[in-house]
Amino acid sequence: MDFALNEEQLELQQLVREFVAKEITPYAAQMDKENHMRDELVPLAAEMGLLNVMVPEELDGMGLDSVSIAAIYEELGKGCAGVATSIAANSLATLPVMIAGTDEQKQIWAEVVNNGGMAAFALTEPGAGSDAGGVATKAVKDKEAGTYTLNGTKMFITNGGIADIYLILANVRKSGGIRGLTCFIVPKGTPGLSVGKKEDKMGIRPSNTCELVLQDVVVPEANRVGREGEGFRIAMKTLDSARPFVGAIAVGIAQAALDCATKYAKERRQFDQPIASFQLVQGMIADMAMKVDAARLLVYKACCLRDEGKDFAKEAAMAKCYASDVAMEVTTDAIQVMGGYGYSKEYPVEKMMRDAKIMQIYEGTNQIQRLVIANKILY
Repeated sequence: MDFALNEEQLELQQLVREFVAKEITPYAAQMDKENHMRDELVPLAAEMGLLNVMVPEELDGMGLDSVSIAAIYEELGKGCAGVATSIAANSLATLPVMIAGTDEQKQIWAEVVNNGGMAAFALTEPGAGSDAGGVATKAVKDKEAGTYTLNGTKMFITNGGIADIYLILANVRKSGGIRGLTCFIVPKGTPGLSVGKKEDKMGIRPSNTCELVLQDVVVPEANRVGREGEGFRIAMKTLDSARPFVGAIAVGIAQAALDCATKYAKERRQFDQPIASFQLVQGMIADMAMKVDAARLLVYKACCLRDEGKDFAKEAAMAKCYASDVAMEVTTDAIQVMGGYGYSKEYPVEKMMRDAKIMQIYEGTNQIQRLVIANKILY
Protein backbone atom coordinates (compact mmCIF):
# COMPACT_ATOMS: atom_id res chain seq x y z
CA MET A 1 0.00 0.00 0.00
CA ASP A 2 1.39 3.35 -1.07
CA PHE A 3 -0.38 6.44 0.21
CA ALA A 4 1.86 8.91 -1.63
CA LEU A 5 1.47 10.41 -5.09
CA ASN A 6 4.17 9.30 -7.51
CA GLU A 7 6.65 11.73 -9.06
CA GLU A 8 4.57 12.31 -12.20
CA GLN A 9 1.43 12.94 -10.15
CA LEU A 10 3.28 15.35 -7.88
CA GLU A 11 4.54 17.32 -10.87
CA LEU A 12 1.02 17.53 -12.29
CA GLN A 13 -0.35 18.56 -8.90
CA GLN A 14 2.25 21.33 -8.64
CA LEU A 15 1.43 22.65 -12.12
CA VAL A 16 -2.26 22.84 -11.24
CA ARG A 17 -1.43 24.41 -7.86
CA GLU A 18 0.50 27.17 -9.62
CA PHE A 19 -2.33 27.64 -12.13
CA VAL A 20 -4.85 27.96 -9.31
CA ALA A 21 -2.67 30.43 -7.41
CA LYS A 22 -2.30 32.63 -10.48
CA GLU A 23 -5.60 32.33 -12.34
CA ILE A 24 -8.28 31.30 -9.83
CA THR A 25 -7.65 32.23 -6.19
CA PRO A 26 -7.06 35.97 -6.79
CA TYR A 27 -10.36 36.22 -8.66
CA ALA A 28 -12.48 33.84 -6.54
CA ALA A 29 -14.26 36.51 -4.48
CA GLN A 30 -15.05 38.63 -7.53
CA MET A 31 -16.37 35.64 -9.50
CA ASP A 32 -18.51 34.69 -6.51
CA LYS A 33 -19.93 38.20 -6.32
CA GLU A 34 -20.61 38.38 -10.06
CA ASN A 35 -22.12 34.87 -10.26
CA HIS A 36 -19.92 34.30 -13.29
CA MET A 37 -16.65 32.54 -14.13
CA ARG A 38 -14.16 34.89 -15.73
CA ASP A 39 -14.16 34.41 -19.50
CA GLU A 40 -10.42 33.80 -19.72
CA LEU A 41 -10.57 30.69 -17.52
CA VAL A 42 -12.00 28.19 -20.00
CA PRO A 43 -9.29 28.79 -22.65
CA LEU A 44 -6.64 28.74 -19.93
CA ALA A 45 -8.01 25.51 -18.47
CA ALA A 46 -8.09 23.99 -21.95
CA GLU A 47 -4.47 24.99 -22.49
CA MET A 48 -3.60 23.24 -19.22
CA GLY A 49 -5.36 20.07 -20.41
CA LEU A 50 -7.99 20.24 -17.66
CA LEU A 51 -11.07 19.85 -19.87
CA ASN A 52 -10.31 16.45 -21.39
CA VAL A 53 -8.73 14.48 -18.55
CA MET A 54 -11.30 11.71 -19.06
CA VAL A 55 -10.59 11.33 -22.80
CA PRO A 56 -8.18 8.43 -23.52
CA GLU A 57 -4.79 9.11 -25.06
CA GLU A 58 -5.76 7.20 -28.21
CA LEU A 59 -8.40 9.91 -28.76
CA ASP A 60 -5.79 12.62 -28.14
CA GLY A 61 -7.03 13.30 -24.61
CA MET A 62 -5.08 13.43 -21.37
CA GLY A 63 -6.16 9.90 -20.42
CA LEU A 64 -5.26 10.40 -16.76
CA ASP A 65 -5.68 7.83 -14.02
CA SER A 66 -8.31 8.49 -11.36
CA VAL A 67 -5.86 9.38 -8.58
CA SER A 68 -4.25 12.03 -10.79
CA ILE A 69 -7.67 13.48 -11.62
CA ALA A 70 -8.58 13.55 -7.93
CA ALA A 71 -5.33 15.37 -7.12
CA ILE A 72 -6.15 17.94 -9.83
CA TYR A 73 -9.70 18.49 -8.61
CA GLU A 74 -8.57 18.89 -5.01
CA GLU A 75 -6.27 21.72 -6.06
CA LEU A 76 -9.06 23.33 -8.08
CA GLY A 77 -11.39 22.95 -5.10
CA LYS A 78 -8.91 24.82 -2.91
CA GLY A 79 -9.01 27.78 -5.27
CA CYS A 80 -12.73 27.88 -6.04
CA ALA A 81 -15.22 25.04 -5.88
CA GLY A 82 -17.40 26.76 -8.49
CA VAL A 83 -14.63 26.72 -11.07
CA ALA A 84 -13.75 23.16 -10.05
CA THR A 85 -17.37 22.11 -10.56
CA SER A 86 -17.54 23.54 -14.09
CA ILE A 87 -14.29 21.87 -15.09
CA ALA A 88 -15.24 18.56 -13.47
CA ALA A 89 -18.60 18.67 -15.28
CA ASN A 90 -16.69 18.11 -18.52
CA SER A 91 -15.56 14.77 -17.13
CA LEU A 92 -19.06 13.95 -15.88
CA ALA A 93 -20.56 14.55 -19.33
CA THR A 94 -17.72 12.72 -21.09
CA LEU A 95 -18.02 9.54 -19.04
CA PRO A 96 -21.28 8.19 -20.57
CA VAL A 97 -19.85 8.47 -24.08
CA MET A 98 -16.60 6.76 -23.05
CA ILE A 99 -18.58 4.06 -21.22
CA ALA A 100 -21.16 3.18 -23.87
CA GLY A 101 -20.54 5.25 -27.00
CA THR A 102 -19.53 3.99 -30.43
CA ASP A 103 -16.07 4.71 -31.77
CA GLU A 104 -17.55 7.45 -33.95
CA GLN A 105 -19.39 9.04 -31.00
CA LYS A 106 -16.25 8.97 -28.88
CA GLN A 107 -14.30 10.66 -31.66
CA ILE A 108 -16.94 13.37 -32.15
CA TRP A 109 -17.12 14.07 -28.41
CA ALA A 110 -13.34 14.03 -28.00
CA GLU A 111 -12.86 16.58 -30.78
CA VAL A 112 -15.10 19.02 -28.91
CA VAL A 113 -13.49 18.78 -25.45
CA ASN A 114 -9.96 18.34 -26.83
CA ASN A 115 -10.35 21.70 -28.54
CA GLY A 116 -11.45 23.61 -25.47
CA GLY A 117 -15.17 22.87 -25.65
CA MET A 118 -17.35 22.67 -22.56
CA ALA A 119 -19.80 19.83 -21.97
CA ALA A 120 -22.92 19.28 -19.85
CA PHE A 121 -24.63 16.21 -18.39
CA ALA A 122 -28.39 16.76 -18.34
CA LEU A 123 -30.32 14.37 -16.12
CA THR A 124 -32.04 16.48 -13.44
CA GLU A 125 -35.54 17.83 -13.99
CA PRO A 126 -38.18 19.58 -11.85
CA GLY A 127 -39.62 16.15 -11.04
CA ALA A 128 -36.47 14.06 -11.27
CA GLY A 129 -33.60 14.45 -8.82
CA SER A 130 -32.73 11.46 -6.68
CA ASP A 131 -35.49 9.59 -8.53
CA ALA A 132 -34.02 9.21 -12.02
CA GLY A 133 -37.12 7.30 -13.05
CA GLY A 134 -39.04 10.56 -12.80
CA VAL A 135 -37.44 11.93 -15.98
CA ALA A 136 -40.31 13.36 -18.01
CA THR A 137 -38.35 14.50 -21.08
CA LYS A 138 -39.61 12.31 -23.91
CA ALA A 139 -37.80 10.91 -26.92
CA VAL A 140 -40.09 9.77 -29.73
CA LYS A 141 -38.54 7.72 -32.50
CA ASP A 142 -39.36 8.17 -36.18
CA LYS A 143 -38.30 4.83 -37.65
CA GLU A 144 -38.64 5.96 -41.24
CA ALA A 145 -36.53 9.08 -40.75
CA GLY A 146 -34.10 7.38 -38.37
CA THR A 147 -34.43 10.21 -35.84
CA TYR A 148 -35.64 10.96 -32.31
CA THR A 149 -37.61 14.04 -31.28
CA LEU A 150 -36.91 15.27 -27.75
CA ASN A 151 -39.28 17.40 -25.68
CA GLY A 152 -38.88 18.41 -22.04
CA THR A 153 -37.18 20.65 -19.51
CA LYS A 154 -33.97 20.08 -17.55
CA MET A 155 -32.90 22.07 -14.51
CA PHE A 156 -29.80 22.68 -12.36
CA ILE A 157 -27.57 21.73 -15.31
CA THR A 158 -23.91 22.57 -14.71
CA ASN A 159 -22.43 24.32 -17.78
CA GLY A 160 -25.96 24.43 -19.18
CA GLY A 161 -25.55 27.92 -20.59
CA ILE A 162 -21.97 27.60 -21.83
CA ALA A 163 -21.72 24.02 -23.11
CA ASP A 164 -20.77 23.19 -26.68
CA ILE A 165 -22.17 19.68 -26.43
CA TYR A 166 -24.75 18.00 -24.19
CA LEU A 167 -25.40 14.46 -22.97
CA ILE A 168 -29.15 14.42 -22.39
CA LEU A 169 -31.24 11.69 -20.79
CA ALA A 170 -34.78 11.25 -22.08
CA ASN A 171 -37.44 8.57 -21.81
CA VAL A 172 -38.48 6.52 -24.82
CA ARG A 173 -41.40 4.90 -22.95
CA LYS A 174 -44.74 6.68 -22.73
CA SER A 175 -45.23 5.27 -19.24
CA GLY A 176 -41.86 6.59 -18.10
CA GLY A 177 -39.74 4.82 -15.49
CA ILE A 178 -36.08 3.85 -15.46
CA ARG A 179 -36.49 1.18 -18.15
CA GLY A 180 -37.11 3.82 -20.78
CA LEU A 181 -34.19 6.11 -19.95
CA THR A 182 -31.92 6.64 -22.96
CA CYS A 183 -28.86 8.84 -23.57
CA PHE A 184 -28.52 11.24 -26.49
CA ILE A 185 -25.75 13.52 -27.72
CA VAL A 186 -27.12 16.95 -28.57
CA PRO A 187 -24.69 19.56 -29.95
CA LYS A 188 -25.06 23.23 -29.11
CA GLY A 189 -27.15 25.07 -31.69
CA THR A 190 -29.44 22.14 -32.44
CA PRO A 191 -32.82 23.68 -33.37
CA GLY A 192 -35.26 23.58 -30.47
CA LEU A 193 -32.58 23.46 -27.78
CA SER A 194 -32.50 26.65 -25.70
CA VAL A 195 -31.13 27.85 -22.39
CA GLY A 196 -33.65 28.96 -19.80
CA LYS A 197 -33.19 30.54 -16.39
CA LYS A 198 -29.72 30.87 -14.94
CA GLU A 199 -29.71 29.93 -11.25
CA ASP A 200 -28.71 32.47 -8.60
CA LYS A 201 -27.12 30.05 -6.15
CA MET A 202 -25.95 30.21 -2.54
CA GLY A 203 -22.55 28.72 -3.39
CA ILE A 204 -20.36 27.58 -6.30
CA ARG A 205 -21.59 30.78 -7.93
CA PRO A 206 -18.98 31.00 -10.72
CA SER A 207 -20.25 27.66 -12.01
CA ASN A 208 -22.85 28.19 -14.74
CA THR A 209 -26.07 26.42 -13.67
CA CYS A 210 -29.05 26.72 -16.00
CA GLU A 211 -32.37 25.38 -17.12
CA LEU A 212 -32.47 23.67 -20.53
CA VAL A 213 -35.58 23.65 -22.69
CA LEU A 214 -36.06 21.08 -25.46
CA GLN A 215 -38.84 21.82 -27.92
CA ASP A 216 -39.05 19.37 -30.81
CA VAL A 217 -35.29 18.80 -30.78
CA VAL A 218 -34.56 16.33 -33.58
CA VAL A 219 -31.41 14.22 -33.38
CA PRO A 220 -30.32 11.34 -35.62
CA GLU A 221 -30.37 7.79 -34.29
CA ALA A 222 -26.58 7.90 -34.57
CA ASN A 223 -26.63 10.32 -31.61
CA ARG A 224 -28.16 7.76 -29.27
CA VAL A 225 -25.56 6.50 -26.80
CA GLY A 226 -26.07 2.83 -26.01
CA ARG A 227 -29.32 0.99 -26.57
CA GLU A 228 -32.83 2.25 -25.86
CA GLY A 229 -33.56 1.86 -22.16
CA GLU A 230 -29.88 1.56 -21.25
CA GLY A 231 -29.67 5.14 -19.97
CA PHE A 232 -30.20 4.33 -16.30
CA ARG A 233 -27.36 1.80 -16.24
CA ILE A 234 -25.07 4.22 -18.08
CA ALA A 235 -26.01 7.07 -15.75
CA MET A 236 -25.37 5.00 -12.62
CA LYS A 237 -21.98 3.86 -13.90
CA THR A 238 -21.20 7.47 -14.74
CA LEU A 239 -22.14 8.73 -11.29
CA ASP A 240 -20.18 5.94 -9.59
CA SER A 241 -17.09 7.10 -11.47
CA ALA A 242 -17.70 10.78 -10.81
CA ARG A 243 -18.43 10.58 -7.08
CA PRO A 244 -14.82 10.27 -5.90
CA PHE A 245 -14.04 13.41 -7.89
CA VAL A 246 -16.81 15.30 -6.07
CA GLY A 247 -15.14 14.01 -2.93
CA ALA A 248 -11.82 15.40 -4.16
CA ILE A 249 -13.30 18.89 -4.67
CA ALA A 250 -14.82 18.66 -1.18
CA VAL A 251 -11.41 17.73 0.25
CA GLY A 252 -9.97 20.78 -1.49
CA ILE A 253 -12.56 23.05 0.13
CA ALA A 254 -11.91 21.52 3.56
CA GLN A 255 -8.12 21.74 3.21
CA ALA A 256 -8.32 25.39 2.17
CA ALA A 257 -10.55 26.17 5.16
CA LEU A 258 -8.19 24.33 7.52
CA ASP A 259 -5.20 26.22 6.11
CA CYS A 260 -6.98 29.54 6.53
CA ALA A 261 -8.05 28.80 10.11
CA THR A 262 -4.59 27.56 11.06
CA LYS A 263 -2.89 30.68 9.71
CA TYR A 264 -5.39 32.90 11.48
CA ALA A 265 -5.01 31.04 14.78
CA LYS A 266 -1.26 31.66 14.72
CA GLU A 267 -1.68 35.37 14.02
CA ARG A 268 -4.73 36.29 16.09
CA ARG A 269 -3.82 37.31 19.65
CA GLN A 270 -6.10 37.35 22.68
CA PHE A 271 -5.08 37.59 26.34
CA ASP A 272 -1.53 38.42 25.18
CA GLN A 273 -1.03 35.19 23.27
CA PRO A 274 -1.97 33.69 19.89
CA ILE A 275 -5.25 31.79 20.04
CA ALA A 276 -3.36 28.81 18.60
CA SER A 277 -1.99 28.32 22.11
CA PHE A 278 -5.48 27.70 23.52
CA GLN A 279 -6.22 23.99 23.95
CA LEU A 280 -9.83 24.25 22.79
CA VAL A 281 -8.66 25.83 19.53
CA GLN A 282 -5.94 23.21 19.20
CA GLY A 283 -8.55 20.49 19.64
CA MET A 284 -10.67 21.95 16.85
CA ILE A 285 -7.68 22.22 14.52
CA ALA A 286 -6.66 18.63 15.29
CA ASP A 287 -10.17 17.30 14.60
CA MET A 288 -10.34 19.26 11.35
CA ALA A 289 -6.98 17.90 10.20
CA MET A 290 -7.92 14.29 10.98
CA LYS A 291 -11.16 14.57 9.06
CA VAL A 292 -9.47 16.10 6.01
CA ASP A 293 -6.82 13.38 5.86
CA ALA A 294 -9.39 10.61 6.34
CA ALA A 295 -11.56 12.05 3.56
CA ARG A 296 -8.60 12.29 1.19
CA LEU A 297 -7.65 8.66 1.84
CA LEU A 298 -11.22 7.52 1.13
CA VAL A 299 -11.14 9.42 -2.15
CA TYR A 300 -7.82 7.86 -3.14
CA LYS A 301 -9.00 4.37 -2.20
CA ALA A 302 -12.07 4.67 -4.43
CA CYS A 303 -9.90 6.01 -7.25
CA CYS A 304 -7.38 3.19 -6.91
CA LEU A 305 -10.13 0.56 -7.03
CA ARG A 306 -11.57 2.20 -10.15
CA ASP A 307 -8.17 2.20 -11.86
CA GLU A 308 -7.66 -1.46 -10.95
CA GLY A 309 -10.98 -2.37 -12.57
CA LYS A 310 -12.48 -3.58 -9.28
CA ASP A 311 -15.94 -2.92 -7.91
CA PHE A 312 -15.77 0.52 -6.33
CA ALA A 313 -19.42 1.65 -6.06
CA LYS A 314 -19.48 1.39 -2.25
CA GLU A 315 -16.17 3.18 -1.85
CA ALA A 316 -17.22 5.87 -4.36
CA ALA A 317 -20.35 6.56 -2.32
CA MET A 318 -18.32 6.59 0.90
CA ALA A 319 -15.77 9.00 -0.55
CA LYS A 320 -18.38 11.42 -1.83
CA CYS A 321 -20.53 11.24 1.29
CA TYR A 322 -17.81 11.46 3.91
CA ALA A 323 -15.70 14.09 2.12
CA SER A 324 -18.67 16.38 1.54
CA ASP A 325 -19.80 16.01 5.17
CA VAL A 326 -16.23 16.83 6.22
CA ALA A 327 -16.18 19.91 3.97
CA MET A 328 -19.32 21.19 5.67
CA GLU A 329 -18.02 20.42 9.17
CA VAL A 330 -14.52 21.81 8.62
CA THR A 331 -15.67 25.04 6.98
CA THR A 332 -18.13 25.58 9.85
CA ASP A 333 -15.39 24.98 12.40
CA ALA A 334 -12.99 27.23 10.50
CA ILE A 335 -15.48 30.08 10.81
CA GLN A 336 -15.81 29.34 14.53
CA VAL A 337 -12.04 29.49 15.01
CA MET A 338 -11.93 32.81 13.17
CA GLY A 339 -14.97 34.26 14.94
CA GLY A 340 -16.44 37.43 13.46
CA TYR A 341 -13.72 37.64 10.84
CA GLY A 342 -14.62 34.18 9.60
CA TYR A 343 -18.22 35.29 9.18
CA SER A 344 -17.11 38.33 7.20
CA LYS A 345 -16.42 38.43 3.48
CA GLU A 346 -13.03 39.88 4.38
CA TYR A 347 -11.88 36.26 4.61
CA PRO A 348 -12.73 33.46 2.15
CA VAL A 349 -14.01 30.86 4.63
CA GLU A 350 -17.62 32.08 4.50
CA LYS A 351 -17.56 31.41 0.76
CA MET A 352 -16.03 27.99 1.38
CA MET A 353 -18.86 27.18 3.76
CA ARG A 354 -21.46 28.17 1.17
CA ASP A 355 -19.63 26.16 -1.48
CA ALA A 356 -19.37 23.12 0.78
CA LYS A 357 -23.13 22.73 1.18
CA ILE A 358 -23.79 21.72 -2.42
CA MET A 359 -21.22 18.92 -2.12
CA GLN A 360 -23.73 17.12 0.12
CA ILE A 361 -26.47 17.54 -2.48
CA TYR A 362 -25.37 17.27 -6.10
CA GLU A 363 -24.42 14.06 -7.93
CA GLY A 364 -26.50 12.10 -5.46
CA THR A 365 -27.51 13.48 -2.06
CA ASN A 366 -25.69 12.09 0.95
CA GLN A 367 -28.90 10.37 2.00
CA ILE A 368 -28.80 8.46 -1.31
CA GLN A 369 -25.10 7.70 -0.77
CA ARG A 370 -25.90 6.14 2.58
CA LEU A 371 -28.54 3.97 0.94
CA VAL A 372 -26.00 2.84 -1.67
CA ILE A 373 -23.46 2.01 1.03
CA ALA A 374 -26.00 0.14 3.15
CA ASN A 375 -27.29 -1.87 0.18
CA LYS A 376 -23.74 -2.85 -0.79
CA ILE A 377 -23.05 -4.05 2.75
CA LEU A 378 -26.37 -5.72 3.48
CA TYR A 379 -27.19 -7.34 0.15
